[in-house]
Amino acid sequence: MERAVIVAYTPKLGQEDALLAAVQRHLAVLREEKLISDRAPYVLRSASGAVVEVFQWRSAEAIRAAHGNAAVQALWAEFAAACEYTPLAQLPEAQQLFAEFEPIAA
Repeated sequence: MERAVIVAYTPKLGQEDALLAAVQRHLAVLREEKLISDRAPYVLRSASGAVVEVFQWRSAEAIRAAHGNAAVQALWAEFAAACEYTPLAQLPEAQQLFAEFEPIAA
């Protein structure tokens, strides 16, 4: 069964371009490794500058497989250098009944 994920990344100082590049490669690598569904992902920006990624893993097993996948791990290292993972509840939009974000190209 597919698993939908919403994750927020707050870019480190001066790392927004590196973060956006990593997000773009993230989805491509996950697709290439057949870990995510064919459903179109969303990449959004919060008023705080955080980048929000919404996508669907193929299954819980695909999530586990990603943690042992060398290509995914290398890319996740780029994320670690470019951003901090941010709980959704910390985004200003999460305090609203209808959370609105700026769509950005993935």
